[in-house]
Amino acid sequence: MKAAIEARIWRGGAEGRFETFSVPRRDSQTVLDVVTFVQRRLDPTLSYRYACRVGMCGSCAMTVNGRPRWTCRTHVSRLGEGPLTIEPLANLPRIKDLAVDMVPFFDKWAKAGGRFVPSADAGADFAAVEPASPARREADAGIECIGCAVCYAACDLVSWNPDYLGPAALNRAWTLVSDVRDGGQAERLAAVAGDAGCHACHSQQSCREHCPKSLNPTASIAGLKRAALRAALKGGA
Repeated sequence: MKAAIEARIWRGGAEGRFETFSVPRRDSQTVLDVVTFVQRRLDPTLSYRYACRVGMCGSCAMTVNGRPRWTCRTHVSRLGEGPLTIEPLANLPRIKDLAVDMVPFFDKWAKAGGRFVPSADAGADFAAVEPASPARREADAGIECIGCAVCYAACDLVSWNPDYLGPAALNRAWTLVSDVRDGGQAERLAAVAGDAGCHACHSQQSCREHCPKSLNPTASIAGLKRAALRAALKGGA
């Protein structure tokens, strides 16, 4: 195996270029380790984002060899001996180098009704949520999303239609639709049933394929489609 890694790293914003760095190869080395070495040893002006380094926060997500990934969990040894090509996540504005603006991503969570709305009688008593109930299981299937935007970067529909709410926002909406305690169902279903909402999904499952948490936003979006249709038939959406 080669003693050095050739790392092609994006520099600049929307307009920029790749710069190539030679990084020593080490045991158990991750792509985040490579980027950190470049910033600390070779070019301190390199901008990127990370926090936990152990696969819990998702903030180190970048595009590596054309695929959106958590760089802290991507081992260089599993990517072969060729050069590494490291870019910022797709479908989000590039701030500088490997850092993107996450505001549009989280704005879509808000547009999809991604916050819990207490029901009118929320203060009356503790809500009983049976762990084995179908609704609880539906919510459990998508609730582990940490908002890393890997699925958003992988979504072809977001690339084609920048207004599309995206798999993460719709997955979040589905977990709340499945929450029997939530009181904002009518407004939320109306929000996700628009032209840029769940019905626009082509079910290509790029989100499922790339999700580092092994979630299936496509299934969540299918659930929203069914719920929105039921609401429409009842005159509620």
